[in-house]
Amino acid sequence: MPDPVDTRAVSDLPLDDLVACHECDLLMRKPELALGEKAQCPRCGYELYAHRHNVVERSLALVIAALLLYVPANFLPIMELNLLGQSSQDTVWSGVVGLFDTGMQGVAAVVFLCSMGIPLLKLLCQLAVLLSIRWNIGRSYGLLLYRIYHHLRDWGMLEVYLMGVLVAIVKLADMASVTVSLGLICFVSLLMVQVLLEVIMSPHQIWQALSGEDAYAGD
Repeated sequence: MPDPVDTRAVSDLPLDDLVACHECDLLMRKPELALGEKAQCPRCGYELYAHRHNVVERSLALVIAALLLYVPANFLPIMELNLLGQSSQDTVWSGVVGLFDTGMQGVAAVVFLCSMGIPLLKLLCQLAVLLSIRWNIGRSYGLLLYRIYHHLRDWGMLEVYLMGVLVAIVKLADMASVTVSLGLICFVSLLMVQVLLEVIMSPHQIWQALSGEDAYAGD
């Protein structure tokens, strides 16, 4: 674990040698990590950063997998509803169109941005950032895109949309026959891949690689 720093001695240390906990604001000396190690805050236990193996290659594989899942997750039927002899299939996109057609254009725009637009933009930013590191080109643009990605993180709400779908399935189960379709499986898979990507794509290593300070993000 990193060593806490006496605040009176902060001015004597270079900023590059310091790290602050995002949860409790404890100021510490930044430790040198070997491959596979991670630094945790000694006060609250929050993971400050990690030095993971093959960050770029593993993250690229996950981004590509997420992009491949994006189309079926949003355009294949999530569930099939049979009620009083009538059958209907619903997708994420048809939900957006349905809200728009019923006069709720504002809600439709929010649902589109949070469930389709921003998640896709996040994936494209991550892909561009990782390729800029992998091919060692356009790192200044990579820095800009990675900043944009961090601003977008709180706006992609796939998990909220998934909870809404699951609640709808439970509520409708007593009134109609509800069949889970392939789209829901792809949607859940997309969400899981994105969660795993958040874990694997170590921000500390990505920032270091984009800044050109070292190249260990590809170790």
